[in-house]
Amino acid sequence: MSIKLYNTLAGKKEIFKPSKKGIVKMYVCGPTVNDVPHLGHARQQIAFDILRKYLKFLGFEVKFVSNITDVDDKIINKANELKEDIKELTKRNLKAHLKDYAKIGVDKPDVQPKATEYIPEMINLIKRLEEKGYTYIINGDGVYYDVSKFKGYGKLSHQKTENLIAGKRVALKEEKRNREDFVLWKFSKKGEPSWYSPWGKGRPGWHIECSAMSEKILGLPLDIHGGGQDLIFPHHEDEIAQSEAAAGKKFVNYWVHNGMVNVNKVKMSKSLGNFKTIRDILKNYSGEVIRYFVISTQYRKPIDFSENALNDAKNSYERLKNITLDLKDDEEINTKYLKEFRDAMDDDLNTPEALAVLWKLARDKDAKGKAGTIKEIDKVFGLNLNKEEKIDIPSDVKKLAKEREEMRKKKNWEEADNIRRRIEKLGYQIDDTAEGTKIKKG
Repeated sequence: MSIKLYNTLAGKKEIFKPSKKGIVKMYVCGPTVNDVPHLGHARQQIAFDILRKYLKFLGFEVKFVSNITDVDDKIINKANELKEDIKELTKRNLKAHLKDYAKIGVDKPDVQPKATEYIPEMINLIKRLEEKGYTYIINGDGVYYDVSKFKGYGKLSHQKTENLIAGKRVALKEEKRNREDFVLWKFSKKGEPSWYSPWGKGRPGWHIECSAMSEKILGLPLDIHGGGQDLIFPHHEDEIAQSEAAAGKKFVNYWVHNGMVNVNKVKMSKSLGNFKTIRDILKNYSGEVIRYFVISTQYRKPIDFSENALNDAKNSYERLKNITLDLKDDEEINTKYLKEFRDAMDDDLNTPEALAVLWKLARDKDAKGKAGTIKEIDKVFGLNLNKEEKIDIPSDVKKLAKEREEMRKKKNWEEADNIRRRIEKLGYQIDDTAEGTKIKKG
């Protein structure tokens, strides 16, 4: 069990060792349910689902927590835009997220806390920070964290505090002591959800949510904290600052971040009109094809979604599945190929290399234990390669198959081949086996 993971905090690959032998405490920032899930969610969900499954494959007990942000500015703005009740909006969108994640083969977290269920823990964390002198109040605005009081600020993003720029930043409030100071508790505004606190009615800032929930459920330090690369700064940087200041100990041992999503080589965004939801893709491609496509790129690299790339993934996946379904199980495991698979995965989850090992095994005519080994590998990949799919064969395809069989009986091989090609053009594959003719999806 010597897997290496790229630790963003260290800036290099490190051998993974959990703080407690055999047990992994893993927290991944979950979705903000202001809308239905998109391709960025699919990429992140699959990346960490693969990590979780592989750690289990190695024999670790994984305690996996991934939250739901059900109160923040984006949600409030969306509810106002749609003139919809916030609870109804988040309930509807959460249902969509869970449904779409299941379709792409992502297992549910062991615990999936909602931010609104942990308000007391957030208030308690802010009180601890206040007692240690890390906070200040801006009247009419909220309780803020003073980053100048935390010496390690910037260590995750590897920047000096004075050089930090937090992407799309709102105009600096005159009352803020430092440019990077962030809100812990926002005072209530008319029409916004609010809770009672020692500082007055209000709601939590975004960053405090994950710190409070992860500490309460898993305890510190966390072994792995994950999320997209866009969360490194300021979200994860701020989590470190508030958690370590309050607890007086290390927050996370390994920070793991997945790469971003482009659509046709351009960054995906609603403003550019290239925004794709998971359900958009599921209209034309199965969840397994989406998984195959995602694991074809190493999780830290940017991934480019395009129709051509997805079609290539679909064709490759269906070929691999057809090969797998035709295998007879000799009830053996090929240790050579399983080791090659593990070597690839142990190198910071090199899924493209691991996928190449799977293909090499599938094509190796002399290999023993093919069916069993592919089944073992698929415990990690989650591609359902051994699952027989019930398909309804269209009547015109069945008719052509019958005509082809007649041509074969008459030994009219040329016409039989012509009919085969016509069947393939319709998206189906015909195989002649000892048990008779079989029709599959192409």
